[in-house]
Amino acid sequence: MGLKVLIVDDEVAIRDALGRKLRREGFTVVTAGNGLEGLRAFHSERPGLVILDIVMPEMDGLTVCQRIREVAETPIVMLSAQAVTEEDIIEGLNAGADEYLVKPIRLNEFIARVQAILRRSQLMSAETEPGYNDGYLNIDLQRRHVHVNGQKIHLTPTEFKLLVVLLENSGRVVSQRELLEQVWGPEYVDDVYYPRVYISQLRRKIEPDATNPLYILTEHRVGYRFEKQNNR
Repeated sequence: MGLKVLIVDDEVAIRDALGRKLRREGFTVVTAGNGLEGLRAFHSERPGLVILDIVMPEMDGLTVCQRIREVAETPIVMLSAQAVTEEDIIEGLNAGADEYLVKPIRLNEFIARVQAILRRSQLMSAETEPGYNDGYLNIDLQRRHVHVNGQKIHLTPTEFKLLVVLLENSGRVVSQRELLEQVWGPEYVDDVYYPRVYISQLRRKIEPDATNPLYILTEHRVGYRFEKQNNR
């Protein structure tokens, strides 16, 4: 049996189309028709990936996402019926989502992005760098834990991968295109606003002052650089 994927969407056609495509690619599929049913299915089925519509009866997708994040790190893809703005992405990130896809969904692109998300969620299996700790920010690569000022914080797989790529290249500017290719994958090279939005969220979580960052610095029109700090 392949990785189990939970699809939560009140549109039968969407559930059927995505389910068929996933099964052809070797995944095991579980479906639910509303948010409450989807949350119950998550707890009973323990999927390895959740595909989650935003607008649904019983319980909306953002609420379901938040409830899942309270108990699990499972990758979550949000489905939107309209063009996604930066504000939409920030709202989804705040709820704990890893990715957005816009309906109507091109099935080949859908599979490519699902596979990219799963790669990001499994990225640490061969990691060799010990991590980083300056007394304020502690990045444990082996256990995939991040502590800020002694408090463990939650990062989605995408946010964690972004932080790792910046850390691995500390002291060097990483271009937006490099970030897109290394963090999201080649499927995302045209999503030029992704790095800016995710960097903003990452700063909010790890910086002492997100408006005056110490760790993740912007090189205007070039990219971003991780700056290690002396023990604080």
